[in-house]
Amino acid sequence: MISAEQIKASRALLGWSAAELAKRSTVGATTLRRYEMLGGVPAANLSVLMKLKTTLESAGIEFTGDPLVNPGVTLRLVGSQ
Repeated sequence: MISAEQIKASRALLGWSAAELAKRSTVGATTLRRYEMLGGVPAANLSVLMKLKTTLESAGIEFTGDPLVNPGVTLRLVGSQ
């Protein structure tokens, strides 16, 4: 699971708009905005959340903490040790 806060923070770290994440993940932009507006773990189809999570992870995002209690994200910079 991932939270709306983690999705927004991930986009900020990557410099992506909601439209960019929607395009890359094939999740509708309206759906993504709705998830982000509600906060917490979206009441969503699990496959949609997994598309978002996988897309963000492939861009270098690492999800940390518990999405319900202390959601966090880290950006792994490719090529830096």
